[in-house]
Amino acid sequence: MRVGIVSDTHDDLAAVEAAVALFDREGVDAVVHCGDFVAPFSVTPFDVGGDDPDAGFDFHAVRGNNDGEWAVQTTVEAFGTYHGEAGTLSFGDGGAESAGDGGAESAGDGSAVDVAVTHGTSGVVVDALVDCGDYDYVFHGHTHAHGVEERGGTVRVNPGGLPIPVDGADDEFRVATLDVGADADGATGVDAVTHHALDL
Repeated sequence: MRVGIVSDTHDDLAAVEAAVALFDREGVDAVVHCGDFVAPFSVTPFDVGGDDPDAGFDFHAVRGNNDGEWAVQTTVEAFGTYHGEAGTLSFGDGGAESAGDGGAESAGDGSAVDVAVTHGTSGVVVDALVDCGDYDYVFHGHTHAHGVEERGGTVRVNPGGLPIPVDGADDEFRVATLDVGADADGATGVDAVTHHALDL
């Protein structure tokens, strides 16, 4: 299974369309948006399956600190799953499940991983999710700076975001992919994560 990770698209349709095109080329099974769509119109390009539930990819999103329009939630829920401020998922060869749905294999057998997702507005919350040891991966955005690090068996993944004039922010738009199970070809932890720089 391959998971696409994106954040901080801030109503930039060129960035959203570039991310969707890359995820299509990469054959992702699910996409997780870590927040800051800003307005509903920049959510709809992620609905690539249309009326065919077997087409496209599963879509999951959390709220960002700039997602002031509450219609973002309704727009996401029309074709995906909106997790509010934070969510937990299990990804494996059988697909994605929200925590508590049951049926997911344990991460220990290499076929599934447990993931926590939050926007990342609070570094304290991100650190707590990483350091608690309950998750294989923690996805977040907010800083517009891509990164991946492993601490105590948990991998923190920031896909990046649009370039902004802030120290430490990326100078180009980036997204990430995570390979799980057979798609990982034996890679685990940080080695299963790939960042992609996109031309806009």
